[in-house]
Amino acid sequence: MEQDYVLIVEPNLTGHRWRYVEWTMQACTEAGYPCILATESANEDHRLARQIVAANRADLQIAFVDPEERPRGLLRQSNQYSRFHRYFKRVHRIVSHAQPIRLVVVPYVDYFFYGLPFLGTPFRRTPWIGITMRSTFHHHKVGIKSPDRPIVNAIKALLFKRAIQCPGLRTLLTIDPTLPEWSARNASKSSAAIAYVADPFPDEQAENPVLARERLGLDPTQRYLLVYGSITERKGIYELVHALTRLEHAPTLIVAGEQDAGTRHFMRNHVRSLTPAPLILDSFIANDVERDLFSACDAVWLGYKGHYGMSGVLVQAYRFGKPVIATEDGLIGWFSRRCELGPILSDLSSASIGRAITETMTSWPHAPQAVPAGGEDLLSRHTLGQFKRTLLQQMA
Repeated sequence: MEQDYVLIVEPNLTGHRWRYVEWTMQACTEAGYPCILATESANEDHRLARQIVAANRADLQIAFVDPEERPRGLLRQSNQYSRFHRYFKRVHRIVSHAQPIRLVVVPYVDYFFYGLPFLGTPFRRTPWIGITMRSTFHHHKVGIKSPDRPIVNAIKALLFKRAIQCPGLRTLLTIDPTLPEWSARNASKSSAAIAYVADPFPDEQAENPVLARERLGLDPTQRYLLVYGSITERKGIYELVHALTRLEHAPTLIVAGEQDAGTRHFMRNHVRSLTPAPLILDSFIANDVERDLFSACDAVWLGYKGHYGMSGVLVQAYRFGKPVIATEDGLIGWFSRRCELGPILSDLSSASIGRAITETMTSWPHAPQAVPAGGEDLLSRHTLGQFKRTLLQQMA
């Protein structure tokens, strides 16, 4: 008898999104749920796609589905929400025709979420679960610093309340711990459940920093500041480099992770101006190297721009006991301030960054004055195991 599959839909495997897909598939197969990933054919050469194909397992499948080449009529002029909604609807129609689907999981529901009040579910009668990472309309109401857009936020709040009443939506998971609290006060009782899922990072423990530095070829006496992840201009890397060139006794910069073209060009032009010379790892970072980097560094850079959601890099810095230099915006600023994880940047001027770096390298980490109840408890839950348990609870 043919088994029903869990369908996971993610057209874009760049950045951190492929990790969510991988972890969701692991959770499914470990619990005995066969699953199938649907993504665009442009991702055929992605490491995750190659792994799935090479595994050749009946319970772990992949389907490559592309958007319609030429949408007809008014569809050509549609906005991004309707375009993605149409893609997810197409994926469900094609895959469910070939395989029975018991549940759909959308690791990044923000593609089409605000279109649900007008377009309805893209999955017909199949129940589904989504994870939202970009719902920030409520931040001003709960004390999180974000852009003051009262009209936009009011509209999105109304759309959100309607979207969570969409038929078929079983649970909306969020990496923002304040959204379930807001929803409990403002959403209808007939709405889908809103649950917090901790943004995970692989479950690693800190290594001996001396040994980690030996493996990385780092100076045992130097101070190191780590920038980690998908490296783009939004990481605040340009401002950080400019600040370091003006700073006496600057730490050595480590930039670890795949860079986009603009950042790669910038770093090539500015790397010689940095003293000491930086360590640049412009590639995918394996788990063992990641563990050594976080073990070896003295502090972690989180001076991001226009990023109001959660950060797995913040979680990893906390787990490894490393101070952070963080933006005051969004959940990064909220967690950093609540848990006293390091200096908070009010702006990205060279002077502000320089002061924060000097403070970090001379005064952190230190014992927190008073961590509000639940602050560190939330961060301690940001493990891969907890992510899988939360997801499976909603799937059961």
